[in-house]
Amino acid sequence: ADCRYTCHQECRHLIQLDCRQPGQCQSHLSPESTLLPPCSQNVTQTVEEEKPEPPTIQEIKQKIEKYNAKVTNCLLMKLNDDGTYTGFIKVHLKLRRPVTVPAGIRPQSIYDALKEVNLADMTDKRTSFYLPLDAIKQLHISSTTTVSEVIQGLLKKFMVVDNPQKFALFKEMRKDGQVLFQKLPLTEYPLYLRLLAGPDTDVLSFVLKENETGEVEWDAFSIPELQNFLMILDKEEKDKIQQVQRKYEKFKQRLQQTLKEARGKPG
Repeated sequence: ADCRYTCHQECRHLIQLDCRQPGQCQSHLSPESTLLPPCSQNVTQTVEEEKPEPPTIQEIKQKIEKYNAKVTNCLLMKLNDDGTYTGFIKVHLKLRRPVTVPAGIRPQSIYDALKEVNLADMTDKRTSFYLPLDAIKQLHISSTTTVSEVIQGLLKKFMVVDNPQKFALFKEMRKDGQVLFQKLPLTEYPLYLRLLAGPDTDVLSFVLKENETGEVEWDAFSIPELQNFLMILDKEEKDKIQQVQRKYEKFKQRLQQTLKEARGKPG
């Protein structure tokens, strides 16, 4: 507050000042030479980023009207009375690895869809299957539908029983002749991104891909190698269980010994 130390807002939480002589350097700095206004002495407090205000219903209505004016097909967005809206998104499936699906299950019928019948629950038999490369699936979703729900909905439509965490939704953008991919957080709302970008899929499109960890390319190993990995992991798991059991067995013995010794003492 006295020396008006100047720093970037992003660096503020890294700065620690020890102003033992207030007013010592006030004469060397003018108010115009500082980027931050006078503040309290607790300069180590992290500055929280201001979150943009959510759009109003009127703003959403204007964006939807602008969006629908550019639509060349019947896939329009519709605004509801409560401020939510519904629309369509297309998701490209670019999966390089096979997915796990139920074996011997007939395709889903309209009756199954209306009754929300999960055909995958009808059998425990599983088989591996390669989805067609770059297949496109169209989804009718709401503005409250999250990325996580979109992934689960896609897997359900294709009767994929793999863990949804194995997959991730990306947004694909084209800029300066380059194709850019960005992984979307599970709490993001794809329909809002579609609304902002407009209906042109060349500007923005959605892609379902494997959720790469960047650690191990498991598909580069053969089946026998993977089976050996499983055997090693199983052995390590059993060793770890035995270590924990021995630890608590020793603790149990010491506790019983202490209780036995305490019975022979008064009080």
